[in-house]
Amino acid sequence: MKALLYLTLLLTTIVLAAGFAHVFALPNKIGLPRDDYFTVQQIYNGWALLGIPLVGALISGIVLTITARGQSLVFPLALLAVLCIGLGLAVFFALTFPANQATANWTTIPENWESLRTRWEYGHLISAILYFIAWNALAFAALRCCEPTMAS
Repeated sequence: MKALLYLTLLLTTIVLAAGFAHVFALPNKIGLPRDDYFTVQQIYNGWALLGIPLVGALISGIVLTITARGQSLVFPLALLAVLCIGLGLAVFFALTFPANQATANWTTIPENWESLRTRWEYGHLISAILYFIAWNALAFAALRCCEPTMAS
Protein backbone atom coordinates (compact mmCIF):
# COMPACT_ATOMS: atom_id res chain seq x y z
CA MET A 1 0.00 0.00 0.00
CA LYS A 2 2.90 2.39 0.65
CA ALA A 3 4.05 2.15 -2.98
CA LEU A 4 0.52 2.81 -4.22
CA LEU A 5 0.15 5.77 -1.89
CA TYR A 6 3.50 7.13 -3.09
CA LEU A 7 2.48 6.75 -6.75
CA THR A 8 -0.83 8.51 -6.17
CA LEU A 9 0.90 11.30 -4.27
CA LEU A 10 3.53 11.68 -6.99
CA LEU A 11 0.97 11.87 -9.81
CA THR A 12 -1.17 14.29 -7.81
CA THR A 13 1.92 16.46 -7.23
CA ILE A 14 2.46 16.75 -10.99
CA VAL A 15 -1.19 17.68 -11.51
CA LEU A 16 -1.07 20.18 -8.64
CA ALA A 17 2.08 21.82 -10.02
CA ALA A 18 0.32 22.47 -13.32
CA GLY A 19 -2.73 23.73 -11.46
CA PHE A 20 -0.66 26.17 -9.43
CA ALA A 21 1.00 27.41 -12.63
CA HIS A 22 -2.46 28.41 -13.86
CA VAL A 23 -3.38 29.97 -10.52
CA PHE A 24 -0.27 32.13 -10.38
CA ALA A 25 -0.70 33.21 -14.02
CA LEU A 26 -4.38 34.13 -13.60
CA PRO A 27 -3.94 37.65 -12.12
CA ASN A 28 -1.55 38.58 -14.92
CA LYS A 29 -3.69 37.13 -17.73
CA ILE A 30 -7.32 37.77 -16.81
CA GLY A 31 -7.27 41.41 -17.89
CA LEU A 32 -5.16 41.10 -21.02
CA PRO A 33 -6.54 42.52 -24.26
CA ARG A 34 -7.89 39.97 -26.72
CA ASP A 35 -4.86 39.62 -29.00
CA ASP A 36 -2.40 39.47 -26.12
CA TYR A 37 -4.50 36.85 -24.32
CA PHE A 38 -4.70 34.62 -27.39
CA THR A 39 -0.94 34.95 -27.88
CA VAL A 40 -0.20 34.04 -24.26
CA GLN A 41 -2.54 31.04 -24.38
CA GLN A 42 -0.24 29.40 -26.93
CA ILE A 43 2.24 28.62 -24.15
CA TYR A 44 -0.11 25.79 -23.17
CA ASN A 45 0.35 23.85 -26.41
CA GLY A 46 1.14 20.30 -25.38
CA TRP A 47 -0.31 20.63 -21.89
CA ALA A 48 -3.01 18.12 -22.84
CA LEU A 49 -0.38 15.52 -21.97
CA LEU A 50 -0.99 16.43 -18.33
CA GLY A 51 -4.15 14.40 -18.69
CA ILE A 52 -1.95 11.32 -18.37
CA PRO A 53 -0.83 11.94 -14.77
CA LEU A 54 -4.31 13.24 -13.94
CA VAL A 55 -6.01 10.04 -15.06
CA GLY A 56 -3.17 8.08 -13.45
CA ALA A 57 -3.75 9.87 -10.14
CA LEU A 58 -7.45 9.12 -10.34
CA ILE A 59 -6.96 5.45 -11.15
CA SER A 60 -4.19 4.88 -8.60
CA GLY A 61 -6.27 6.81 -6.06
CA ILE A 62 -9.27 4.57 -6.65
CA VAL A 63 -7.09 1.46 -6.26
CA LEU A 64 -5.56 2.98 -3.11
CA THR A 65 -9.00 3.69 -1.67
CA ILE A 66 -10.13 0.11 -2.33
CA THR A 67 -6.89 -1.24 -0.86
CA ALA A 68 -7.22 0.97 2.24
CA ARG A 69 -10.80 -0.15 2.93
CA GLY A 70 -11.06 -1.07 6.57
CA GLN A 71 -8.10 1.06 7.60
CA SER A 72 -9.69 3.84 9.60
CA LEU A 73 -6.73 6.18 9.33
CA VAL A 74 -5.96 5.98 5.60
CA PHE A 75 -9.27 5.10 3.95
CA PRO A 76 -11.16 8.38 4.53
CA LEU A 77 -8.17 10.42 3.41
CA ALA A 78 -7.70 8.34 0.26
CA LEU A 79 -11.43 8.62 -0.46
CA LEU A 80 -11.32 12.41 0.00
CA ALA A 81 -8.37 12.62 -2.40
CA VAL A 82 -10.14 10.54 -5.04
CA LEU A 83 -13.30 12.62 -4.74
CA CYS A 84 -11.32 15.86 -5.12
CA ILE A 85 -9.36 14.56 -8.11
CA GLY A 86 -12.59 13.37 -9.72
CA LEU A 87 -14.30 16.69 -9.04
CA GLY A 88 -11.30 18.54 -10.47
CA LEU A 89 -11.62 16.49 -13.63
CA ALA A 90 -15.37 17.19 -13.74
CA VAL A 91 -14.69 20.93 -13.42
CA PHE A 92 -12.24 20.65 -16.31
CA PHE A 93 -14.85 19.05 -18.54
CA ALA A 94 -17.57 21.46 -17.42
CA LEU A 95 -15.64 24.74 -17.72
CA THR A 96 -12.20 24.45 -19.28
CA PHE A 97 -12.63 21.90 -22.05
CA PRO A 98 -15.66 23.64 -23.63
CA ALA A 99 -13.65 26.88 -23.79
CA ASN A 100 -10.79 25.02 -25.47
CA GLN A 101 -13.24 23.53 -27.97
CA ALA A 102 -15.01 26.83 -28.70
CA THR A 103 -11.70 28.56 -29.41
CA ALA A 104 -9.96 25.64 -31.14
CA ASN A 105 -7.41 25.71 -28.30
CA TRP A 106 -7.26 29.48 -28.36
CA THR A 107 -6.50 29.84 -32.06
CA THR A 108 -9.98 31.03 -33.11
CA ILE A 109 -11.59 34.12 -31.60
CA PRO A 110 -15.34 33.75 -31.06
CA GLU A 111 -17.55 36.69 -30.08
CA ASN A 112 -17.92 35.43 -26.52
CA TRP A 113 -14.18 34.96 -25.98
CA GLU A 114 -14.22 37.01 -22.75
CA SER A 115 -16.77 34.76 -21.04
CA LEU A 116 -14.84 31.73 -22.30
CA ARG A 117 -11.65 33.21 -20.83
CA THR A 118 -13.38 33.65 -17.48
CA ARG A 119 -14.64 30.06 -17.51
CA TRP A 120 -11.21 28.76 -18.53
CA GLU A 121 -9.24 30.71 -15.94
CA TYR A 122 -11.59 30.12 -13.01
CA GLY A 123 -12.13 26.51 -14.00
CA HIS A 124 -8.39 25.99 -13.57
CA LEU A 125 -8.49 27.84 -10.24
CA ILE A 126 -11.28 25.63 -8.89
CA SER A 127 -9.51 22.49 -10.10
CA ALA A 128 -6.24 23.60 -8.50
CA ILE A 129 -8.00 24.10 -5.15
CA LEU A 130 -9.46 20.59 -5.41
CA TYR A 131 -6.07 19.11 -6.32
CA PHE A 132 -4.51 20.95 -3.38
CA ILE A 133 -7.05 19.38 -1.03
CA ALA A 134 -6.38 15.97 -2.63
CA TRP A 135 -2.62 16.39 -2.23
CA ASN A 136 -2.98 17.28 1.43
CA ALA A 137 -5.29 14.33 2.07
CA LEU A 138 -2.72 12.02 0.47
CA ALA A 139 0.13 13.59 2.43
CA PHE A 140 -1.75 13.07 5.69
CA ALA A 141 -2.56 9.51 4.60
CA ALA A 142 1.16 8.92 3.98
CA LEU A 143 1.97 10.20 7.45
CA ARG A 144 -0.70 7.95 8.97
CA CYS A 145 0.30 4.95 6.87
CA CYS A 146 3.92 5.18 7.89
CA GLU A 147 3.50 5.75 11.63
CA PRO A 148 5.35 3.16 13.68
CA THR A 149 3.13 0.73 15.50
CA MET A 150 3.22 0.20 19.25
CA ALA A 151 3.49 -3.59 18.82
CA SER A 152 7.25 -3.51 18.20
